[in-house]
Amino acid sequence: MTINAKNLDYRSLNEAISASKKFCKVTDCLGQRFMAAGMSDKTITVKGIPGNALGAYLNGATIIVEGNAQDAVGDTMNDGEIVIHGNIGDAAGYAMRGGKIFVKGNAGYRAGIHMKAYREKQPCLVIGGRAGSFLGEYQAGGTIIVLGLNGDGEPIVSNFPGTGMHGGKMLLRSSCDGIKFPSQVHARCATDDDLQEIEEYIKEFCKYFDYDENEILNSEFTLITPDSKNPYKQMYVAN
Repeated sequence: MTINAKNLDYRSLNEAISASKKFCKVTDCLGQRFMAAGMSDKTITVKGIPGNALGAYLNGATIIVEGNAQDAVGDTMNDGEIVIHGNIGDAAGYAMRGGKIFVKGNAGYRAGIHMKAYREKQPCLVIGGRAGSFLGEYQAGGTIIVLGLNGDGEPIVSNFPGTGMHGGKMLLRSSCDGIKFPSQVHARCATDDDLQEIEEYIKEFCKYFDYDENEILNSEFTLITPDSKNPYKQMYVAN
């Protein structure tokens, strides 16, 4: 089923998506917010640029965007996958608690802010290009991976990565020379065991965006984890 979004507001568009069959395509999308919010058991392909909070509270659906997306992609998503064949704005994966987000290009500020995990719910955000400042701010769980595949010579992450981090982990495909991390995190060269833990995420990323997984995994990565003595941990992380 194909839905033309050109003259639809976000409520009407979501009503049409909800009424569609399992597979649907949305064309002429231009800034409609909250697309597919809370949806499950659907695969939605989007042509155009969805607005803020794409896939908010997503509960199992798959969203594929053939271009860029705006802010708050996957806000508080619970399950499912979001695949962006372009760049994304700020606060991607805000408080996401499950599912996966794959971005071919760059991410703006505060990607993965307040990401959390609980038991089998282990969210993952994979950014193919660079990430802006405050990556993983107050991260409480899950995995953030930044690959720096755009080759533009800019640092893989901007200022203040891991600020307030108290759970989860970040892996950056870089030696991270010259990047200043806050005192409440540890940064070290990733081992083969560390990379084995993210291998499935890298394979899925490469499947979507046609990269060579061996070339990526044979690169140097930096692992960032929180200091276990961080006082924020007892407030946000379930033991």
